[in-house]
Amino acid sequence: MSKNSIKKNKLSIQSLRFKIASNVVLGVLVLSVGALCLAPIDKGIKTQGKESNIYRSAGENGVGVSLMFNVYWGTDEVYSILETLKKHEAKATFFIGGSWADDNVECLRAIYADGHEIGNHGYFHKDQSKMNLSQNQKEIVECNRFIELAIGVKPTLFAPPSGAYCDDTLTAASALNMKTILWSKDTIDWRDKDSSIIYTRATRDIKVGDFVLMHPMQETANALDDILKYYESKDLSVVTVTENLQLQG
Repeated sequence: MSKNSIKKNKLSIQSLRFKIASNVVLGVLVLSVGALCLAPIDKGIKTQGKESNIYRSAGENGVGVSLMFNVYWGTDEVYSILETLKKHEAKATFFIGGSWADDNVECLRAIYADGHEIGNHGYFHKDQSKMNLSQNQKEIVECNRFIELAIGVKPTLFAPPSGAYCDDTLTAASALNMKTILWSKDTIDWRDKDSSIIYTRATRDIKVGDFVLMHPMQETANALDDILKYYESKDLSVVTVTENLQLQG
């Protein structure tokens, strides 16, 4: 066997060992989430009215506009979005789906490393309005625990998939000291896939306190630079949801 062949074989073995090590780490992470038992929420806990823990905007007390990205797909687009946000020194809130994070730990860490806020979008993108209290709890807690294991921070915001919720959803979130977040402007980018439409929906009648819902679509990534330029022209800061809600406790 030639020296070059031996060298190539050694490199192949090293590469294989690295991949195996990475998979083992991820496997341990996933098993850790599964192994953690769920402490049941007291079924006596009640929310103070259906709307008591829901925020659709920061209202007049807001300090800027909040871009919210619900992430269950589009890893490449997430990286593109991060580059554009960095270019404009803007901070956003990314609501992370646990099953997506399971396969994209490094991307999740990149979002957090860039200073963006990490929220919870449920583990399997289920319809929370059709689930009982324990089922709602399970979806939220499992996602929280995976995120916390990956980046060391537990989310304090929960965005129910498709905006679907019931009283049990609000009870579960409240008992976990989490705010339930919806939106005041929806780009509906996942459906229309048109950058000009996304731009219009994200900018029309925009005002301080607005929560703008987006997804990691290619068309959204393409429109984002112009959207942020428009906000800048209106002297609107782009801040995380928590920063926007700072005066509301």
